Amino acid sequence: MFLREYAPSDIEEVINLFRDTVRSVNSADYTREQVEAWAPQDVDARAWRDSFRGRYAVVAVENDVIVGFGDIDETGYLDRLYVHKDHQRKGIATAICNDLERAVCGSRITVHASLTAKPFFEKRVYRALKEQSVERRGVLLTNFVMEKV
Repeated sequence: MFLREYAPSDIEEVINLFRDTVRSVNSADYTREQVEAWAPQDVDARAWRDSFRGRYAVVAVENDVIVGFGDIDETGYLDRLYVHKDHQRKGIATAICNDLERAVCGSRITVHASLTAKPFFEKRVYRALKEQSVERRGVLLTNFVMEKV
């Protein structure tokens, strides 16, 4: 496995990884309705492609397949961190997160961690500032505002 910078041509593979991961891994912590609102079949590829602009984003690649991705902005907001459902617990999220954190060296890093991701970030010494509900397609989901200083 190696990391490389995200390229706009990765968008379809990244979206499929996101959707499949949320629908399988995160379904342990969220209802079917929540999962479908969070990772719908009709993800807007153009909006996702645009959302990566101005951010530092990386993908993890194994055997020419993207197995994880993440992105962070210049303020230290870590927006996305996903690992393919078949590649969980192999150190991929740790490698991606290490790289993202280094990219904003010295900044406070914040993340809105899902119920599923919260333990991962706690092990990385992030602290939960608050629990919140966010709306996706009219459905409320719980996540946690966390920070690492």
